[in-house]
Amino acid sequence: MQTHTPMAPTSELNPGEEVITSFTGDKTTYWRAHAWMAAVAMALGMGVLAALGNAHIWTGAVGGLAAIAVRAFYLASDEVAARWDLTNRRLLGPGTRSIPLDQITLARSLFSAVQIVTSGGDKHLLKYQADTAAVIAQIDAARGAEPETTP
Repeated sequence: MQTHTPMAPTSELNPGEEVITSFTGDKTTYWRAHAWMAAVAMALGMGVLAALGNAHIWTGAVGGLAAIAVRAFYLASDEVAARWDLTNRRLLGPGTRSIPLDQITLARSLFSAVQIVTSGGDKHLLKYQADTAAVIAQIDAARGAEPETTP
């Protein structure tokens, strides 16, 4: 019997449904994304303080780094543990999220995430994927769709 973590799918498989593959966040991708966020936050913090005429603009860098570091360490265990299961009928997300493959209209890359858009307009993110193109290709293959081409 499989144990469930809070960030894993809990939906039961239907008769004849089988898991093709699973997607989880990649630790290296997670930390790389947070390093970029920290760099941007540091630059923005310094820019705001410089625009306000503060003589100690370096404190903006410290504040930006601290804010992103706290966020990164606080969320790391949940974000990287989030699992999505691709079955021959659905994409199952953490908890009871369940997206029928015939309801997926688009799977696209959004930085290090794969964004799933449904025909009802719902959007879901498979965050911190090491190879977004491979994830999209697997989802498109399961739903029988032609891969998106970028002009």
